Amino acid sequence: MSQQVQAVIAPGKNEPVRVETIVIPDPGPGEAVVKIQACGVCHTDLHYKQGGINDEFPFLLGHEAAGVVESVGEGVTDVAPGDFVILNWRAVCGQCRACLRGRPWYCFDTHNAKQRMTLLDGTELSPALGIGAFAEKTLVASGQCAKVDPEVAPEVAGLLGCGVMAGIGAAINTGQVGRGDSVAVIGCGGVGDAAVAGARLAGAAKIIAVDIDDRKLQTAKEMGATHTVNSRTTDPVEAIRALTGGNGADVVIEAVGRPETYQQAFYARDLAGTVVLVG
Repeated sequence: MSQQVQAVIAPGKNEPVRVETIVIPDPGPGEAVVKIQACGVCHTDLHYKQGGINDEFPFLLGHEAAGVVESVGEGVTDVAPGDFVILNWRAVCGQCRACLRGRPWYCFDTHNAKQRMTLLDGTELSPALGIGAFAEKTLVASGQCAKVDPEVAPEVAGLLGCGVMAGIGAAINTGQVGRGDSVAVIGCGGVGDAAVAGARLAGAAKIIAVDIDDRKLQTAKEMGATHTVNSRTTDPVEAIRALTGGNGADVVIEAVGRPETYQQAFYARDLAGTVVLVG
C-alpha cells in the first residue's frame, strides 16, 4: 500500500523550494523503500533547482544519504528490511563489458527505480540523481543500496554516497594517481578533501592542497596533504611548480568549479600530466 511522507521539492526553475506531501508507492520488483536518517546538502541540488541539470521539474531533491531499508519488492535478495544502507546514484548491472572488467563505475546499464514517486495530485517527481533523499522516505532500485556498518553515524555514512565517492574516484579511477606521483588538489571542501585522501591511498609522494581558507587547508593536512597553499595570498600555479621542481604536478584535481581555477589546474600540471575536473 502506498504511503505519504514529507519531502523537499523544487517546483520550477529558480523557484523557492518547498516542503510538500508526496506519495511513495510500494516497492516493485527490484526496488526498495528506504527510511532516510541523514542527507547531506550538495551543490548538485542547487544545480537541479536552477535548471542546470535538465528541465524535468518538479524535482525531489537530495542524494547524499543514509538510512534503513523499510521494505523491498519481489526478487530483492541483496538487502532486507532493517539493513542500514547508504544510497548511490545508480544500480550497476554487473554483466556489461565494464562491470565484467572490474570497472563498475563505467557500467553501461545503470538503472534506478522504475516506479515514480508523485505529488498528491499525481504529478510525477524527478528524484535528484535517481535518489531524492530530502524526504522522510524514498524509493530506489535495490542495487542503489549499499550495506554499511550500523555503528557508523548516518550523517557520516551518507557522505560516502557523493562527496567521498566523487573525490576518491577522481584521484584513483579518473586521475589514476600512482605510487610516487605528485598531486595538486585545488579546492578543499568535501570533494577536495576526499581527493586528497584518495591520492594518499594511491601512494602519491607529494599532495599539494590549495584553498583560500586556512581552516580547510588544516583539514586537508589531516586527510593526507603533504603541502598546503593559500591561494588568497600566494599564486597557486607558481607554488605548485616550485614544489614539483618546476615541472608541475603529475595530476591536478580541480574541485571548485570556477573558470579561474580551471585555468590554474591546466597551468599547474606537468606537460604530460592529467587534469581532473570535479568542481
